[in-house]
Amino acid sequence: MINIWTEKYRPTKLSGVIGESDNINRLDSFVKEKNIPHLIFAGPPGTGKTSTAIALAIELFGESWKDNFLELNASNERGIDIIRENIKNFAKIKPSNDIGFKIIFLDEADHLTGDAQAALRRTMEMYYNTTRFIFSCNYSSKIIPPIQSRCVVLRFSPVNEDEMKAKLRAISKKEGFEIDDESLNAIYEISEGDMRKAINVLQAIKTSGKIDPLTIYRIAGEINKNEYKNLINIALEGNFNQARDLLDKMLIDYGLSGIDIIKGMHSSIRKEQIAYKQKLEIIMALAEAEFRIVEGGTDNIQMDALIAKLSYIGSEIN
Repeated sequence: MINIWTEKYRPTKLSGVIGESDNINRLDSFVKEKNIPHLIFAGPPGTGKTSTAIALAIELFGESWKDNFLELNASNERGIDIIRENIKNFAKIKPSNDIGFKIIFLDEADHLTGDAQAALRRTMEMYYNTTRFIFSCNYSSKIIPPIQSRCVVLRFSPVNEDEMKAKLRAISKKEGFEIDDESLNAIYEISEGDMRKAINVLQAIKTSGKIDPLTIYRIAGEINKNEYKNLINIALEGNFNQARDLLDKMLIDYGLSGIDIIKGMHSSIRKEQIAYKQKLEIIMALAEAEFRIVEGGTDNIQMDALIAKLSYIGSEIN
């Protein structure tokens, strides 16, 4: 049986959560007081929101944490029935601990419908003495104001490069293999601060038996970010056919979609130090191509049009 490393190396203490020192300090003070308010954990995927909630429960309740902690994924059960049944039933049961309350953790809470959130607000009021809620979401703005006003909001940021690499090195050492700096750079580039994605890629390359950047990009279904930069530069220079050949390679050999390529180009162009007017025109061209594909346009035709537009932008500047 293969252990999933994201679970195997999930921290069981708040001190084990990386990259969130300010949030952890606040939660540590709640643990010392043996009391917490309702909380909202907001931030991108893979930044430690679920791990932090579980570590908080373990530190509060000890070995009995599973009896006092209910985890639900709101993206799977997003309607009002989840409030009436699962949550309300758990909330009204007397806690089996000395602290006096239990925790309900709602992952992806920004997927809850408006009616479900309104019903939840009432449940929070009725059972505050016995139940605390922790909402995990990508966007706190999608949580209705009456719930936000009852919670302390903690914002989670993408894991920074040094801390991610240190964690990946520690895991690889425990698993009995070494990983070079170039491979670590590739994992960080692909994951963009998502620790869960980074650990999954690390496990995948260990299983594949070959550890190098090319294998990492292939397993992750990604390509080196320099490829996007090259595509933009070739198109801007007016070499439409050469740019089209590189685009075909991305679409066919690498199996990327038009949207994947547009997102990669957008990420690349934002980091480039180029003429201000040119950057604006490129970003607008990318946005238009993405919109047309999302609305049902054909990848090949829209990407051809995008390359043609970039060639035209390059000719204007030159």
